[in-house]
Amino acid sequence: MTAQQVKPNSMKAWFLAIRPKTLTGAAAPVLVGGALAYHYIKMGVGIEGRNMWIPFCLALAFAMLMQITANMVNDYFDFKKGSDREDRLGPERACAQGWISPEKMRRAVIAMSLLSLIIGAPLVMYGGWEMLLVGVACVLFCWLYTTHLSYLGLGDLLVIVFFGLVPVAFTFYVMTGCMTTDAWVAGLAMGLCTDCLLLVNNYRDIDQDRESGKRTLVVRVGRRWGLWLYLCCGIMAAVCMASVMKIWTLALIPYLALHLTTYFAMTRKTGRELNHVLGATARNIFIFGIIIAAVFCGLHLLNH
Repeated sequence: MTAQQVKPNSMKAWFLAIRPKTLTGAAAPVLVGGALAYHYIKMGVGIEGRNMWIPFCLALAFAMLMQITANMVNDYFDFKKGSDREDRLGPERACAQGWISPEKMRRAVIAMSLLSLIIGAPLVMYGGWEMLLVGVACVLFCWLYTTHLSYLGLGDLLVIVFFGLVPVAFTFYVMTGCMTTDAWVAGLAMGLCTDCLLLVNNYRDIDQDRESGKRTLVVRVGRRWGLWLYLCCGIMAAVCMASVMKIWTLALIPYLALHLTTYFAMTRKTGRELNHVLGATARNIFIFGIIIAAVFCGLHLLNH
């Protein structure tokens, strides 16, 4: 896909700008939190008579909108900072390619941020006013990540928190009305798994990031340790889930096999070749979430 094949500010341009392939990464942790909540509710834990599907759908919509917002914020501010240079190795970006004008992207970022808060606001009825603080924090750090925190090497921590702990634990909370250790452990597992996506992205861009002063974790530790971090995060995600899934941990074997395959592919590739590893990692994250969700939902569906 080249810039000449996309009409500026067209529907196709906006479709590419939201980066639809990344939306599975936003959906997976909510699916995990929802499935775990479903399991607990069927076990008799939670507020009796609560409709669990309305807060689940709201949490899923909020997560998807926040992912789109984050993508647009990243696109706009990286363009303004000059990070999306001609030697960019990753997928093409809307502003840099001229698909979307910076002014229109800026307006879209503001509109999507407000829409996310509006969609998430009804969750206050299920989780209390603290849910409003959670929503505001999500939007705030969505902006701060690209503008400041990713340049300080804090991106990995934010991914673990906002793509793992927050969506899993608070989806569980609004569906059940309570919180458990299992929800936090599952959130940590999902965050570690999702961080693999950021690690391979930063591993690919290590030279460009170093030149532009972007001190990502991979830039700080170097290529060799970047590879080890990728491998260990994926494995630790499965280890964390083992304490929650118990005997059903064996269901994660397909995910582990895919993660190891992707890791070895990562050790053999450089530059733009790593975009294939990026895509494979996104697939692994979604499969990780689907397996966990299938186990916790399947346990009760089989009993019927």
